[in-house]
Amino acid sequence: MGKGKILVTGGTGYIGSHTVVELCNAGYEPIIIDNLSNSNINVLEGIKTITGHPVTYENIDCKDYNSLERFLEKHSEIVAIAHFAASKSVGESVNNPLLYYRNNILSLINLLQLMAKFNIKNIVFSSSCTVYGQADVLPVTEQTPIKPASSPYGSTKQMCETILQDAAFANKDLNAILLRYFNPIGAHPSAEIGELPNGIPNNLLPYITQTAAGIRKELSVFGDDYNTPDGSCIRDYINVVDLAKAHVVALNRMVEGQNKKNIEIFNLGTGEGVSVLEIIRTFEKATGVKVPYKIAPRRAGDIEKVWADTSYANKELGWKAETSLEDTLLSAWNWQKKLAEKNLGN
Repeated sequence: MGKGKILVTGGTGYIGSHTVVELCNAGYEPIIIDNLSNSNINVLEGIKTITGHPVTYENIDCKDYNSLERFLEKHSEIVAIAHFAASKSVGESVNNPLLYYRNNILSLINLLQLMAKFNIKNIVFSSSCTVYGQADVLPVTEQTPIKPASSPYGSTKQMCETILQDAAFANKDLNAILLRYFNPIGAHPSAEIGELPNGIPNNLLPYITQTAAGIRKELSVFGDDYNTPDGSCIRDYINVVDLAKAHVVALNRMVEGQNKKNIEIFNLGTGEGVSVLEIIRTFEKATGVKVPYKIAPRRAGDIEKVWADTSYANKELGWKAETSLEDTLLSAWNWQKKLAEKNLGN
């Protein structure tokens, strides 16, 4: 007997697809909605290959209240929602802020209104370490003061967290766990799913792998004059499968009534800061492939350095990031090579 249905918004996206796999492994029945604005329908085949069975999917935009409502009328018995559907590029958000405010905030409001209507009580929200801005003290804990965000993307995550907190205060039946990710990288070890952005990648790892594969001429490292040991930005890079497993733990916690408050917040990272130049060197070491790169001017919206204190998530959720950086970077490269094989086969 399955544990119940989980609605996964943005479930063909990078983190969403890996979470769908882990939900299947945990005995849940995930149901995906996604408008494919930054993902590919072929991801469903990868999920099916890994899990051994197809997953229900519908092309729905979470900004479309009526379509979302009709979908939920059809699918009763949803016990929780994992909400990934959002635009997620810091740089793009600086250039197109209204897209981010409309997409990220309206989607959540629609979901919360319909959760109340259809008596769905549990939601895991995909938040981000960008809510902290440039913290004064590192590593950041869940109690680190929230500073003004450095990008519209970060602002939308702050606003969505506030919306969830206000909704949970007004509706004591609503349970929400806000997972503040640091920087997800890597791919499923099967190389059946991974990060596959449409167009030119905005995130570091797919740009590295595409450059290593010769698809891109060279990687731009945005800034080498930051106050860090090698001058490049520092982030906390977490394996995407480790991250996906944390979502299953969070969903279990609410479905089984183990949450201690109706809104909880957890940092998800490794607890270690790694610079962009270190990532390039470690990738080259793990794969044996050179990555041509150049130093470029700083990018608007980037913060200098951030990494997590994960002790609260480790203790309270019983979850810990386990995959090494080398293995994670190798998984990203294996995924890139698999994509090349598939393209050759077409």
